[in-house]
Amino acid sequence: MNLWPPYLGAGIRVEHIAPDYRSATVSLKQRWYNFNYFGTHFGGSLYAMTDPFYALMVLHNLPAGYRVWDKAAAVEYLAPARGRVWARFELSDDDLKHILEMTEDGDKHLHVFSIDVRDGEGMTVAKVEKIVYVRRSRATA
Repeated sequence: MNLWPPYLGAGIRVEHIAPDYRSATVSLKQRWYNFNYFGTHFGGSLYAMTDPFYALMVLHNLPAGYRVWDKAAAVEYLAPARGRVWARFELSDDDLKHILEMTEDGDKHLHVFSIDVRDGEGMTVAKVEKIVYVRRSRATA
């Protein structure tokens, strides 16, 4: 994923994805090409570093026959982000159990995940809420 053009161009680095797709860590170093007018991280890059992970993690942890995609997102910028920032994603057993329960009858489910983007000192500089759409394919429902 580090060679994926949107990440490569923004300077986003995937540091870790667990073999079972249950966790991931992503970082972004501030460079001359990815800061904004105010000298802080470009907000779009802070969001981009959180973009595909929960949808990918859910997809890889459900049985075959599910449709999964990012439905919506919201970002709240809490503090100016400078230097290296990072985000850690965790997919819990409870999340998966809830998703399976909500979709067992073929209904769609919109699952909400929250991610904190943190700076080098561990301070949360942005909160991202991701809504992931999940539905069993009609042939498997």
